[in-house]
Amino acid sequence: MSYRNVIVLILLGIFLSSVTAQEARLLRFPTTNGKQIVFSYAGDLYTVPTSGGVARQLTSHEGYEMFPRFSADGSTIAFTGQYDGNTEVYTVGAEGGVPNRLTYTATLNRDDIADRMGPNNIVMPWKNTSDEIVFRSRKRSFNSFIGSLYSVNTAGEMPQQIEVPRGGFCSFSPDDSKMAYNRIFREFRTWKRYRGGMADDVWIYDF
Repeated sequence: MSYRNVIVLILLGIFLSSVTAQEARLLRFPTTNGKQIVFSYAGDLYTVPTSGGVARQLTSHEGYEMFPRFSADGSTIAFTGQYDGNTEVYTVGAEGGVPNRLTYTATLNRDDIADRMGPNNIVMPWKNTSDEIVFRSRKRSFNSFIGSLYSVNTAGEMPQQIEVPRGGFCSFSPDDSKMAYNRIFREFRTWKRYRGGMADDVWIYDF
């Protein structure tokens, strides 16, 4: 093969790589307030109207932002952000702004977003009748399969553990008097159609 042909192939490869990168679509963790959709893409949060259109970037930090969740009134977004080596809970306005950090926990090797059970301090939902955000943390567990649910308010006061032995995804009744939840968090696992002893059930906790 001639030198000229080699150069052409290299340039073609660079061009195809560029096109592929521009067309990449890995949109994850969507949430909506009825008017806009917020999702994570390439480690940042983006927003787009529910009617469609061009997505607008909400965050631009070099760390990862993921698991966005709207407050009950739709004005604020809670999310899990990986800044300065820690994975913590943050909030930001629905239209963007400077993120506000709510939690401060020790750095764990479980802060890695590639962890087999997902990163630490994953934002779940907001409560419906207060400004509290519920998140899943493994800061007190030596077993990577076991995480606990905590709540923290937007003032960033000390998080309070919810009175269940373990928890994953959860949802609250309109008056926050009951919580439906999974005891095992499987978002990052590959257990599709698994029916063994670690399969998810839905539990109801009455506060």
